[in-house]
Amino acid sequence: MSDRVLEVKLVGGDHDGEVALIPRISLTPSESHKDFAFVMRRRQFPVRLAFAMTINKAQGQSVKHVGVDLRMPVFTHGQLYVAFSRVTSSQCLKVLLPQQTPSEQGTTYNIVYPEVLVDWYVTKISLFNYVHL
Repeated sequence: MSDRVLEVKLVGGDHDGEVALIPRISLTPSESHKDFAFVMRRRQFPVRLAFAMTINKAQGQSVKHVGVDLRMPVFTHGQLYVAFSRVTSSQCLKVLLPQQTPSEQGTTYNIVYPEVLVDWYVTKISLFNYVHL
């Protein structure tokens, strides 16, 4: 980054992973501000402030606009629900999915490893058998 140009890496879309340069641009008020005795111009980067957080950190919050990156499936059961339910309106939810075949369009996977769940359940039951309250 310099004071004249921002170097950014694009995320998603046809140009995913590519590097782009964003120059500062000159902004001049519209014709409706001709009442001033001077012309005001400013140079700034055409970017907007944004925040990111993990799905776990977002739990319990309501957010006006949400973008969910699902290029990798969610890690644990329930995270997809938490991610989607943070937004106050479904029209303000954007989802980034990996490149998909036409039959997969708009899908993600809720990966469950039954062998892990069975082992966890057996371990939990055996622990309860040895704990005396």
